[in-house]
Amino acid sequence: MENKRNILENEIKKNNGILRLKPAWVARDFLPPGKRLGLPEEMYNLGERGGICERWLGSTTKADNKISVKNEGLSQVDIKGEDITLKEVVELLPELVLGNMYSKKHKTLNRLAKIFDYKFRLPYHIHQMQKHAKLVGCNSKDEAYYFPEGLDMGIEAETYFGVHPYITEQKKYDLLLPHMVDWKDDAILQYARAFKLMPNDGYQIPSGVLHAPGSALTIELQEDSDVFAMLQAKTGGKIINKDLLFKDVRKEDREKYGEKIILEMIDWETSGDPYFYENRHTPPIPIDETKQKGGEEYWIFYNTNKFSGKKLVVQPGGEFIGKDDGVYNILVWRGKGLFDGLEIEGENFDKDELIVCHERAVKELKVKNTGDKDLIIFKFFGPDVNKNVPMLKKYKD
Repeated sequence: MENKRNILENEIKKNNGILRLKPAWVARDFLPPGKRLGLPEEMYNLGERGGICERWLGSTTKADNKISVKNEGLSQVDIKGEDITLKEVVELLPELVLGNMYSKKHKTLNRLAKIFDYKFRLPYHIHQMQKHAKLVGCNSKDEAYYFPEGLDMGIEAETYFGVHPYITEQKKYDLLLPHMVDWKDDAILQYARAFKLMPNDGYQIPSGVLHAPGSALTIELQEDSDVFAMLQAKTGGKIINKDLLFKDVRKEDREKYGEKIILEMIDWETSGDPYFYENRHTPPIPIDETKQKGGEEYWIFYNTNKFSGKKLVVQPGGEFIGKDDGVYNILVWRGKGLFDGLEIEGENFDKDELIVCHERAVKELKVKNTGDKDLIIFKFFGPDVNKNVPMLKKYKD
């Protein structure tokens, strides 16, 4: 451990408070991949494990799949000859990575960023709220989505959110129950509302809310958890394993209550909100106070204090000088340039992912576009890092 600590301290010092990260690929077996992650065709299919459908970014969270693979989902730092996960980095050097004050309240980064890429719409599901997630030793999973521009939106580019408001108003929760019991089709979607997905747009979704994300390639930011319960039996033309309905349900609760236990885990008030779109729709918001001649930033993940995120766009030949309120990781989406002197390049797995430690993040840092097209960077922050995260106006009856 002491040797690893010394190696990491030297690497952080050499790069002035920044570490390069390697991609963390995650397989799922309930749907085929959309194949838009930039991998060679032969790498997508992993047999019994399914296919590579997600890339996790700056991750300290282990993927919770039926077939367990060592360190699946955990980001690794890119240091030649070393095999060290970002989770180990944070555990070994919490004050250096998170900052002295932040590390007293937060033992890790407490958020998970990812790209998810499925051929079909995901099944209608929930992520358990904290009171239910803790029963199986997990955290809740609030999440948010951003749909980047310039990509095929897929063949099912609509997301089903929540339920029709009358179901909540009249407490007709048992309408969903027969579909979970029979486990034969996708008819449960009749109780939800569909929203067309648009490029350069997004949504913020709390734990407990029913949703079936569409086929658009999606940048997601969420709490650091992999809990869920799939309520939809058929998706992508096939019946999925019913074990996914009970994946994060205690054995004794499943045996005592059966499928009905899932109804207790749904946030019915938010799912049935008649103003769901107005209260959860999060299009980019320009950050006027950081706008410069060479580039500008936008809030793309907001309306919560559990995490936040920005999109930085630097024009060809331009420079952007910025500083932030604490540790964050980045994904270079498009273009190439220099990030505090380090070479970065979108779609180049060796140069598109970094984590910026606290002390470097809170000082001015230059990003330079050395290419001939916009340099686009996504920045991901954990809970309580940014104090000025925008909140949506609350609509209610």
